[in-house]
Amino acid sequence: MITLEPGAVPLEQWRAIYCGADVRLAPACREAVQRAADTIARIAAADHAVYGVNTGFGLLASIRIAPADLDTLQRNLVLSHAAGVGEPMPRSVLRLMMALKLASLGRGASGVRIETLDLLEAMVARDLLPVVPAQGSVGASGDLAPLAHMSAAMIGVGEIDTPAGRFPAEWALREAGLIPLALGPKEGLALLNGTQFSTAYALAGLFEAEALHAAALVAGALSTEAAKGSDTPFDPRIHALRGHRGQIEVAAMLRAMMHHSPLRASHRDDDKRVQDPYCLRCQPQVMGAVLDLLRQAAATLGAEANSVSDNPLVFADTDEVLSGGNFHAEPVAFAADMIAMALCEIGSLSERRLAMLVDPALSGLPAFLTPRPGLNSGFMIPQVTAAALVSENKQRAYPASVDSIPTSANQEDHVSMAAHGARRLMAMADNTGNVVAIELLAAAQGYDFHAPLQSSQAVEAVHREVRAAVAHLDEDRYFHPDIAAAAQIVRSGKLREIAEAHAVPVPSVSHG
Repeated sequence: MITLEPGAVPLEQWRAIYCGADVRLAPACREAVQRAADTIARIAAADHAVYGVNTGFGLLASIRIAPADLDTLQRNLVLSHAAGVGEPMPRSVLRLMMALKLASLGRGASGVRIETLDLLEAMVARDLLPVVPAQGSVGASGDLAPLAHMSAAMIGVGEIDTPAGRFPAEWALREAGLIPLALGPKEGLALLNGTQFSTAYALAGLFEAEALHAAALVAGALSTEAAKGSDTPFDPRIHALRGHRGQIEVAAMLRAMMHHSPLRASHRDDDKRVQDPYCLRCQPQVMGAVLDLLRQAAATLGAEANSVSDNPLVFADTDEVLSGGNFHAEPVAFAADMIAMALCEIGSLSERRLAMLVDPALSGLPAFLTPRPGLNSGFMIPQVTAAALVSENKQRAYPASVDSIPTSANQEDHVSMAAHGARRLMAMADNTGNVVAIELLAAAQGYDFHAPLQSSQAVEAVHREVRAAVAHLDEDRYFHPDIAAAAQIVRSGKLREIAEAHAVPVPSVSHG
């Protein structure tokens, strides 16, 4: 059970929620929430115009709404903004989005009532997840369309995925003993305004990238041993002279992975190959830079996840409601672009190691890693698959944040494009995971040719893990299940666990 302390939730807890942990809101925040709700109630009963409370929205902000119509105003807002299209959000990302919204409202600056938070919390706890189309946000003025679909389910409109299936929202809520929400002043706007959709997808991409970074480092160590590469480029003195933290940590990890390797010792004095290809030699420089980039993205998303990003904002201590632009998701867009570049480079370097292994001129191993090339194609086409995935990721890595398109009759004339910038990360992570999986299989295959020589205990343990799932490729066979099995190892976090069990310091993104 994760207890959300609004404004102070660490990335580890957001990761746990993404992975399925239960969520509740810290009870201590209820007092601040109530004070803000009281402020909104007083303003709604007064005569002066306050945006989002008793006015229209966007370009219609100058239109004053009568007191008798304030509740209808909020309901109409939710219904009109629920205009998303496309496939529904994945459940893991949707739960994370709802938890992010819960924590943001719990800061007590949005003006919602306690019962609104209680319903949102209960829906997450009971696995009542609104069906939210994933397309329709431009990442400014909040993630309006997707959050409106979430909000619509709370008022009994739309559909909800439950443990028993998908049902009309009102029926699903009542079946669970919950009453659909009747929105009060500003509540619709508070629910559908904010960056929680973009931030949820960006966090999911960050967590996937972190796991893939660790897996690719382990696969890279196995590939280095399979290619009889040198560990000299991992010497700490080299990296100390450059001074980048990520580079230093990656070199230390690779050095520890290969420590006391008899296989490495067997060719330490080989003067036939003076320097390894960059895909082996420059792993610390490339993967270290990726690590630093992911950490920068993690810092941005950690701040955003704890923010209040709806509009206007309520300051109960002075009885003020101030209109600003915290809904603009430019920080999230930049973070998502950084993660996209990181995923692209993890896969790109992994594919280059794979290409090196299948090339006998570079690796010294049998062509395409098969004992009988010609009759067998071995790893020829898996490398082509990896190249295709890397190329696809390159196309997807183009920065989303440099784009903008005016909306709402030019009232919202600059937008961040954070939503699709973050949403693409899941597909990119899938591609990268499959590339690393293919490299892992090729590295294990290449390593087999050096028997009976063995590597370090850590590398041996990784090799055993791969061979427990996928047999050595003696003759060509149906390849798809092998890739799927290796991809499961890559995504499971098992490679990090094996390395850390052998005292190998695997760098972390969000703990760093």
